[in-house]
Amino acid sequence: MDFVPYAVPFFIALIVVELLADRWRGERNYRVADAINSLSTGVLSTTTGLLTKGVGILTYAFALKHLAVIELPAQSVWTWVFAFVFYDFCYYWLHRMGHERNILWAAHSVHHQSEDYNLSTALRQTSTGFLLSWIFYLPLAVLGVPLVVFISVASLNLLYQFWVHTRHVPKLGWYEWFFVTPSNHRAHHAQNALYMDRNYGGVFIIWDRLFGTFQEEDDNEPVIFGVTTPLASWNPLWANLQFYAQLWSDARRTERWWDKLRIWFMRTGWRPADVKAKYPLAKHDLSQFRKFDVPLDVRQQVYIALQFAAYVGFGSYLMNFGEGLPTAALILGWSAMALGLFTLGVALENRPWAWKAELSRLVLNVPLVWLAPLVGLWPASNLSWLGLLSYSLLSVIGLYCCRSRFTRLVS
Repeated sequence: MDFVPYAVPFFIALIVVELLADRWRGERNYRVADAINSLSTGVLSTTTGLLTKGVGILTYAFALKHLAVIELPAQSVWTWVFAFVFYDFCYYWLHRMGHERNILWAAHSVHHQSEDYNLSTALRQTSTGFLLSWIFYLPLAVLGVPLVVFISVASLNLLYQFWVHTRHVPKLGWYEWFFVTPSNHRAHHAQNALYMDRNYGGVFIIWDRLFGTFQEEDDNEPVIFGVTTPLASWNPLWANLQFYAQLWSDARRTERWWDKLRIWFMRTGWRPADVKAKYPLAKHDLSQFRKFDVPLDVRQQVYIALQFAAYVGFGSYLMNFGEGLPTAALILGWSAMALGLFTLGVALENRPWAWKAELSRLVLNVPLVWLAPLVGLWPASNLSWLGLLSYSLLSVIGLYCCRSRFTRLVS
C-alpha cells in the first residue's frame, strides 16, 4: 500500500507550521520563487510517476517471480521489520551512487538544487529517477519480500524523510547515532567541501557510520545549501534536464568515442580531458556565495502563486483518479501539467516574453477542455466549460494587472 497520497494534507499543514515558526523566530527560510520551484518539481514528479511507476513495480514483480530464492510471508511482523531495514540499506546505496556516478546524479541533482532548506525542499523530487533506481531494489525481490510489503515500506521510508528537511530542529542527542535527523541531513544538502557527499541514509544513519560516509553538522562550518554548479533557474523542466544536457554536450564535444560512452558512468564531475581543457566549468567561490534570485513585484508573486495553486489542484485530481485513467488521458494530463509549470517557471524568471507565454497557456486551455473528455481525462460537462471560462477570465484580468510589472522589471 502506498501511504504517500494520504500524507499530502499533513505535508501542507507542516509547511504552514514551519512558515509560522519562521515568522515567530524572525527567520526567512522560504522564498516564494524557490518554494514554488521546489513544489513544481514535486508536482511534476508525481504526475510523471503516474506514467512510469509501472517500471519499478513490473521489474520488481518479475524478479520476485523468477529470481526469488525464498518466499517471505506478508503476514509476518518480522518480514515487515526486515523489509523496512533492508529497504533503507538498498536506498543508502542508490543514494550514494546517485552522488558518485554521473548518470545517477543527473536524476538526483534535482533534489539538491534548492539554495534554501525547508520542508518544501523535501517535496523537490526527480522525474527521471525511475529509469535506473529500480535496479537497487532487486535484492529485496531476490530475498522474497512480497510486492505489497515492498510498496508499503518504500512509501514509509519516503514519508520519514519529509520531516528532516527543516532548519528549526537542533541536534537530537543519542538519536543522531542511529537515525537520519534534520541536523545530519542538513549536512547532506550542503555544498561546503566538509559536507560534500556525506550522510546518505534515508531512515538509518548507521549505514553512513559503517561505510565511512558520515559527517556531523559542525557549528563552526555553517551549511551553504545548493549545488556547486547552480541551476540558476526557476523552471522545473530545466531542473530535471540540466545535468543531462551538460553530459550530452560533453559527450558530443569530446573526440574519443570511448569518452562519449563512459562519461555517463564515470564518477560525478568527471569530464573528458579535451572537453575539460577547452570548455572549463566555472565553480563559484563559497566565500562570495549569493543565492539565485530574480526581482518580482508582489502582484506578480501573488498571480504566479495563485496559478500554481490551480496546478496543485489539478495534480491532486490526477493523483486521486490517475490509476483508473487510460494512458492517453494520463499523457494529456502530464502534457498540460508540464506546459503549465514550464510557463510559470518562465514567469518566475521574469523573461521578457513571460506574459506572452502565459497568455498562450491560457488560450491552450480551450483545446484542453475539448480534448479531455475525448481521451477520458474527465467527463464531458458544461460545468467544465463554465469553470474554464471563469478561470481564464480571472487569469486574464490578473495578467493584465501584472503585464506592466513584467515589462518594467525586464526593461
